[in-house]
Amino acid sequence: MALARLVLADPPLVILDEATAEAGSAGARVLEKAVARAVDGRTALIVAHRLSQAATADRIVVMESGRIVETGTHDALRAAGGRYAALWAAWSHSRAPAS
Repeated sequence: MALARLVLADPPLVILDEATAEAGSAGARVLEKAVARAVDGRTALIVAHRLSQAATADRIVVMESGRIVETGTHDALRAAGGRYAALWAAWSHSRAPAS
């Protein structure tokens, strides 16, 4: 419903806080695509814990204990080997099929 309101109101700036949090794993991908379409062409600040959603951002800000510890693109942050890279590695590993 919130995404429908967003599209109808057509604001130039959008702030979404955990927009896909309640979707569950199965519904998250569908909702992430809907969010991407709804914010297309707008400036969007998206608070997200789902790394798949963060990875699509133009700029990622990593916070820890209320402080910014890293900022950059997904690729730059992964290459830097800091906190985001560690989170991404752990998340990717948990999603890899068992061998």
